[in-house]
Amino acid sequence: MNSPADVWTKVLSLMNGDMTATTINTWFDDCAAVSLDENRFVLHTPSNFKRDIIVSRYLPAVQKALRELFSADFEVVVLGEGELEQHNKSSGESFMPGTEEYTFERFVVGASNKFAHAAAQSVADRPGQSYNPLFIYGESGLGKTHLLYAIAHKLHASHPDFRILYIKGDAFTNELIGAIREGRNQEFREKYRFADVFLMDDVQFIAGKESSQEEMFHTFNSLYEAGRQIVFTADRPPKEMLRLDDRLRTRFEWGLPVDIQPPDYETRVAIIKNKAIRRGINLPDPVLQYIAENITSNVRQIEGTVNKILAFQELMGESVDVDTVTRAVRDMFKDKADFLPSSDVIIEEVSKFYNIEAEAIRGQGRTKDTAQARQIAMYQIRRMTNLSLKEIGREFDNRDHSTVMHSIERIEKLMKQSPEIAEIIKDINANINARYE
Repeated sequence: MNSPADVWTKVLSLMNGDMTATTINTWFDDCAAVSLDENRFVLHTPSNFKRDIIVSRYLPAVQKALRELFSADFEVVVLGEGELEQHNKSSGESFMPGTEEYTFERFVVGASNKFAHAAAQSVADRPGQSYNPLFIYGESGLGKTHLLYAIAHKLHASHPDFRILYIKGDAFTNELIGAIREGRNQEFREKYRFADVFLMDDVQFIAGKESSQEEMFHTFNSLYEAGRQIVFTADRPPKEMLRLDDRLRTRFEWGLPVDIQPPDYETRVAIIKNKAIRRGINLPDPVLQYIAENITSNVRQIEGTVNKILAFQELMGESVDVDTVTRAVRDMFKDKADFLPSSDVIIEEVSKFYNIEAEAIRGQGRTKDTAQARQIAMYQIRRMTNLSLKEIGREFDNRDHSTVMHSIERIEKLMKQSPEIAEIIKDINANINARYE
């Protein structure tokens, strides 16, 4: 029928009817299709926690969507951290499955990303010699991850013997926590310090995490001194990461920091046309113009729009014109101000940031980190929703409104006194808002 990635896109579209966008973004945002055969569909997520949640809660929804697509039952396998490499060895799967389309050839270059694209190509051509480290920064959804994957694919093609490691900042922290807990510190260090190419997405997530920064410092030194290529992406330049250790900030700036800006109108049209053609859709000029005029800052949202148009066309059997596109993607063109995050979403993001169970934040835990996480969650809910103090209190084991008010006032005071707390609030805000892009 289609590639595993295409099938996964259609499965997610069908699942939209059974669960909220927030649920899908939370548990499936970094889930990728690995393989599809006669009766088995294999997925991969870099987080064991997400894998377990998907298997325990959402496997029936995935199987239902596959049944709707193929009129047949499929076994669904979800691989977690460290399981993909073994799966590929045993099944002969391709390098970094699910990312095949993210190459330099498929990256649409415009004025907003030309410098970053050229730097990434130079690194792929001369690893460890051009710019080391390469630090690509910019807002979410502008193509930073695409460039990381493109570097990986080009290097794999020219140096098939290279050990290329890609990981996200939060996954690095979670993996380190697991290694410490299970006494696998040496194994963890050998995995990263002996890589030929080290690619980290969203490195800002290690800022403020003492053990992660310590491990990154030594990993960076080992790789750099050995002449191995290092590439980072982040949502801001190193100098704006206030909770980042100075010694790491200095090292991140040793090579070449480059930014990616939102694409201009002409580049947006080119991106839409490129993605549509590769998905087998020929979009009329009025449709191209309509999408380009309404989506002005996020390449990822452009891709989501094209995917939704394709799903709408296949499922509804309608021709693609402006009216059809308007109906298909109307909700994607709403302003962010139209969306209010739920208290559940806010508490989930605070929970992930502090690596503390959401139940502990809602409950009576009294450790310093738990108490601060709870106060920040209350502050964020008050600031980002329409809930009253009394309603917020109900979210936290029925605490009274005076306790909620005290927590909010304390965080407001700390934000004025401590740049670190202000940076934490900024990071959590970014994570919450990213779920509505």
